[in-house]
Amino acid sequence: MRDDDALIGSLMEESWLTLEQVAAACAVEPLWLRRHIEEGLFPCVESVAGVWRFSGASLLRARRMRRIERDFDAAPELAALTADLLEEIDLLRDQLDHHGYSPGFHRRQGPSD
Repeated sequence: MRDDDALIGSLMEESWLTLEQVAAACAVEPLWLRRHIEEGLFPCVESVAGVWRFSGASLLRARRMRRIERDFDAAPELAALTADLLEEIDLLRDQLDHHGYSPGFHRRQGPSD
């Protein structure tokens, strides 16, 4: 995960963004997001009173998917699958870090080691 992605995720965890705000942040048309939502490619998006609400994680996912589609000319489904895998890697890295393991899967040396 890039530093700016981590910063966005941290800042946006408790905030909600509209479809238009996420589209602007991703430099895409709102229609791009609507199509992806309709296809089920954004599982963590919710609609409240007919207004789509996006979390920080949803913004990060949208940015990743757009980048993958653009850079690799990937189909939306492939971009969503890749985003799923990247999210899982991030989760596993967080778990390893929480348990004191470095990204190279070697136990970190603490003061008592």
